[in-house]
Amino acid sequence: MERINASIGFDKRLYAQDIAGSMAHSSMLMEQGIISREDGQKIQEGLQTILREIEAGNFKTDPKLEDIHMHVEARLRELIGDPAGRLHTARSRNDQVATDMRLWVRDTMDHLDGELADLIDALLSQADAHADTVMPGFTHLQAAQPVTFGHHMLAYVEMFGRDRSRLRDARARLNESPLGSAALAGTSFPIDREMTAKALGFDRPTANSLDGVSDRDFALEFLSFASICSMHLSRLAEEIVIWSSAQFRFVECSDSFSTGSSIMPQKKNPDAAELIRGKAGRSAGAFNALLMMMKGLPMTYGKDMQEDKEPVFDAADNLQLCLAAMSGMMRDITVNVDVLKAASGAGFSTATDLADWLVRSLNMPFRSAHHVTGTLVKMAEERGVGLEDLSLADMQTVEAGITDDIFSVLGVDNSVASRVSYGGTSPVRVREQIARWKQALKDMAK
Repeated sequence: MERINASIGFDKRLYAQDIAGSMAHSSMLMEQGIISREDGQKIQEGLQTILREIEAGNFKTDPKLEDIHMHVEARLRELIGDPAGRLHTARSRNDQVATDMRLWVRDTMDHLDGELADLIDALLSQADAHADTVMPGFTHLQAAQPVTFGHHMLAYVEMFGRDRSRLRDARARLNESPLGSAALAGTSFPIDREMTAKALGFDRPTANSLDGVSDRDFALEFLSFASICSMHLSRLAEEIVIWSSAQFRFVECSDSFSTGSSIMPQKKNPDAAELIRGKAGRSAGAFNALLMMMKGLPMTYGKDMQEDKEPVFDAADNLQLCLAAMSGMMRDITVNVDVLKAASGAGFSTATDLADWLVRSLNMPFRSAHHVTGTLVKMAEERGVGLEDLSLADMQTVEAGITDDIFSVLGVDNSVASRVSYGGTSPVRVREQIARWKQALKDMAK
């Protein structure tokens, strides 16, 4: 029972939030005249001593005391005696732990917001450097149409930008204080919940005491964000693994984010990317674990809810590590421009440009243009050449109306330059989006 009941092994990391909550609570109790100022000041001095002891590594734990809350309270009694017992007036461990978890998740969200901004900045740096670098664009992992490397990087900027938006949106909903909900029904003491909410940086107190102690939506939203963000990191990691292979050689990871083989001296493995890809499953697993734990709980608090902490802590730790590793990897990565350029024309990637030209220049229905283009692709394939290597005469055997202007769209550089629709891969549009995102980063930092 002692082993299954104790949570100090993992919830000790809530110490700063627990002490902050107790400081705010004791200040309110003094202000409301619920405890004397003398006792309140002793409590606050004792709490500050405990904080220093924990941060110095001089704080002993005992599984018999179950959790960080009881550890702090027991140590406070050792330091100041009977006044320590007054700290728990008008408070339950139920609203205490709910408050601590909100504070911890909020602090973590703020840190991850900065990590996401750093990753977006790293991707923008690569996009800026390679706004004109042509590469193959893929569907089904088959060469489809040429794009620019900068445009490809901006796709991930959009993804991580949405992650950052989700994070901030969830933080706004989280920012209500459960403190003062007590065990489940509130308290008969004349407490000031607005005061404690303000002291802890919350926007307001929670409006229903039952919900205040039993809500873990904020943790679920955090884990949902972490799962989606980890999935985005995994997609980028997967591309790095593919791109850095000998078969692609699109990029080269720096030695700082690669490892060698224990037996094959020629190997340079993208282990950082592979680990980022692998860790995505842990975030998704954490979300599902907490969702399944919560789904069968009646109102209000059950000891099951102690199981909210480990999945949240694990997902947060891994996401922080993965974001930092990806930022470093993307800043250090070498883009093989010549290899990308050579690959960008493979698979008749300008076939759509040819079809579009037939529609624009000859007023041909798109389905007819699609058929003509398919015939020309088959001709080029049989001859082992690219579309741009077919002669005008060859093309005119399929469609007499084709002119030599067709060659203006068949090169990969011409192809990407022509994609000028908003959000397209044209270097002009890519640079517009880079400028927009750089300004957005500045605005969000204010």
